[in-house]
Amino acid sequence: MKFLTTVVGILFLFMITCNAQIDLKKILKNTKKKTETKIEKKIEKKLDESVDDVLNGDNSQEDLNKNVEKEKPSDSVNGTNSQDDPKKDFVWNKYDFVPGNIVIFDDNLSGEKNGEFPSKWDLTKGTIENATFNGENVIYFIKCNTSGGGGIVPLLKNSTDDYLPDEFTVEFDAFFETGGYYTLYLLDYKNQKKLDKSTPSTDKWLRFSKNSAGGNSIETSYYPGTSGKEKKFLNIWRHIAISFNKRALKVYLDDARVLNLPNLGYEPTGITLGFHNPSGNTKGYVKNIRIAKGAVPLYDKFLSDGKIVTSGIKFDINKSTIKPESFGVINEIVKIMLENPDIKFSVEGHTDSDGDDKANQKLSEDRAKSVVAKMVEFGISSDRLTSKGFGESKPLDNNNSPESKANNRRVEFVKM
Repeated sequence: MKFLTTVVGILFLFMITCNAQIDLKKILKNTKKKTETKIEKKIEKKLDESVDDVLNGDNSQEDLNKNVEKEKPSDSVNGTNSQDDPKKDFVWNKYDFVPGNIVIFDDNLSGEKNGEFPSKWDLTKGTIENATFNGENVIYFIKCNTSGGGGIVPLLKNSTDDYLPDEFTVEFDAFFETGGYYTLYLLDYKNQKKLDKSTPSTDKWLRFSKNSAGGNSIETSYYPGTSGKEKKFLNIWRHIAISFNKRALKVYLDDARVLNLPNLGYEPTGITLGFHNPSGNTKGYVKNIRIAKGAVPLYDKFLSDGKIVTSGIKFDINKSTIKPESFGVINEIVKIMLENPDIKFSVEGHTDSDGDDKANQKLSEDRAKSVVAKMVEFGISSDRLTSKGFGESKPLDNNNSPESKANNRRVEFVKM
């Protein structure tokens, strides 16, 4: 009897187990089916959205700006060159561009809003807006035929007058895709028609492509080692710099001087910045535009003042990383020290008043140290240099405008 009870019990447990397995299989099957149905619905929704996008098109200005925000240039952004770029092995230790020491116009596009017209500029001709490209604010030339002065002009109180000094520099960063070029008219086409004595055949313009610079009655000159058939240098940022001294003009693309004219042949009075995209698809972006009044040679300034004050050494925002275009100033001071072995400098960093006082103090100290380190790397003995930071405590100018802030963001080389 005990044996029979045991057998019945085992059979009962076996039946329960089998039923449980059957129920479990059924549950799994139902779950799988529900999951597959849910996934299919999501896929169908995405496909519907994609089809709607295609049918609706992508021609509105709002959509165009959204596309700019999402774009990622291949290999090269913010001065980092593509692997195909032979320039990647060049260094900036022979760069000799020294910017003017008094900033008269500066636009780093801080606080600009996408889709709006750039707040520090006026329009001559074209369709131009603010955009975000790879996380940075840029001026986006959507449509801009540069003939007849198309582009933008800086908003200045004295824009109807000749606002360019006898010695001045202009700098900006420009992005290059295939086929497009930038034009810098040395005349404010919006406000200075009465100052223009030229005929159409002698328009005052400079032209910049991905690896060359030229102008009206100025022969095109190419970046070292390249030619007009060059297919490289695409999807990269270039730092363009122009230096004018009474009648002589120099033009730089990144670290290389590509034009050196002893006599420009006319007097620049203002600027108009434009972009020409013959295909209609090539995009033009610019940023970090600065005009500065030229200075006496750095060594002469040192002899008269006992120090060299420069806003031409630039850093990444809120960092102590030196931008490559700063090396013109650093190289010149290194040259002065190599030729005058008795000179010793205290390298002193200063900031504008934006941000926290303590943070600005540390930032100024770190930046001064970075400059000293770079000068030691370039051959100056470390015992001839010290570094200090003063933060925002010693302004040269008020902090009420981008230009005054740019003048306060400076590095001083003080004789020890």
